[in-house]
Amino acid sequence: MDIHSDDLRTFVAVVDSGSLSAAAVHLGQTTSGVSRALSRLEEKLQTSLLTRTTRRMELTEEGQLFLDRARQILAAIEEVEECIRIRRQRPAGRLCVDAASPFMLHCIVPHVAEFRALYPEIRLELTSNDQIADLIEHRTDIAIRIGTLQDSTLHARALPASPLHVLASPEYLARHGSPADPGELAAHALLGFVQYEPGNLWPLRHADGNSLQVTPALAASSGETLRQLALAGQGIACLADFMTRADIAAGRLVPLLAAFNSGYRQQIHAVYYRNTQLAQRISCFLDFLQQKLLQQPS
Repeated sequence: MDIHSDDLRTFVAVVDSGSLSAAAVHLGQTTSGVSRALSRLEEKLQTSLLTRTTRRMELTEEGQLFLDRARQILAAIEEVEECIRIRRQRPAGRLCVDAASPFMLHCIVPHVAEFRALYPEIRLELTSNDQIADLIEHRTDIAIRIGTLQDSTLHARALPASPLHVLASPEYLARHGSPADPGELAAHALLGFVQYEPGNLWPLRHADGNSLQVTPALAASSGETLRQLALAGQGIACLADFMTRADIAAGRLVPLLAAFNSGYRQQIHAVYYRNTQLAQRISCFLDFLQQKLLQQPS
């Protein structure tokens, strides 16, 4: 039996992509070529790895076993390649960074060109998950997570925390007026999060404490969606400074109730598994990102 690493990569790409055509795009091959490669692999192994229908593919029991081993082998190959690159002090290879869409759009995307110029041999893959996802399952090397961390198996690096602002568009305020204190928010249309209750706890001092639980009239799962709704004059939102700083400076959004703001800052961490072999790629990206975030005004 003569199985090559390309065979393993093709098989893993088909499983991860969910279809032959999607795997072909990922690999830069034709769909028929990927299909033939998969068939040759099954012939070499003398077993079926996938059951294929017109609608979907499913791993056989042997396919699941082979997938687990294939991932281990490819990871070992990548580790060896990385060790050689480290000896040459040239960070290179794939680096997948995941972050919720607001952080990705406002804190990472604007600096990608500069990072690629500094590290041209690193192949960046950027993904956005607004909910915490399993790093291994999603083949993620670094995940930027906002809020309190709970998974002790992760190594975490703190990034600069972000203040929160209660704000609305000038158009909304012209129609409905500005609340004079937190108690008046009940008379306004509030924009908040669905399936993320900490996002509906606003950092406003009032008679009962330093935070105010709000009930949104309009809710969304993404902070970027809430930002767009606030810009469209749909209500008052509480959003991080990193995603609204430019809007405030341009007058597109107006901060409210600043005298009542408790000054709470939202924690931001970069997380990755402790046993990662991507130390050089991870450290150069995080050093670069932290520098960019520290350059932003508080």
